[in-house]
Amino acid sequence: MVFIVIVILSFLLQMVLPWWVIVVISFATCGLIGKTGKISLWAPFFAILLLWTGMALFKSLPNNNLLAGRIAEMFGVQSWLLILLLSSLLGAFTAGVSGYCGYHFRKAVLIKKTNS
Repeated sequence: MVFIVIVILSFLLQMVLPWWVIVVISFATCGLIGKTGKISLWAPFFAILLLWTGMALFKSLPNNNLLAGRIAEMFGVQSWLLILLLSSLLGAFTAGVSGYCGYHFRKAVLIKKTNS
């Protein structure tokens, strides 16, 4: 459930908002409906990995990877595919950490309320 919510919200909101909206979406989703820490870490990670890889391929393949190839040259890498993978992994890592933080934020707030 967390995976699906993050993929759909990220896809829709990234059309009009900056890339870092994935941080807010992952934090809020895992803070609200994340069941365990493991789910809250890996569901956003794989959701954004899949979404960003798919969108990068969707945008890059029709133009013969021209922009990705030029960025690969700037970084001194031989393959445009490596740049695509690196950017997807960075987004996935960001979303995973954010989701994990959202889950633990909820736990901390709930523990504080039950102790009061």
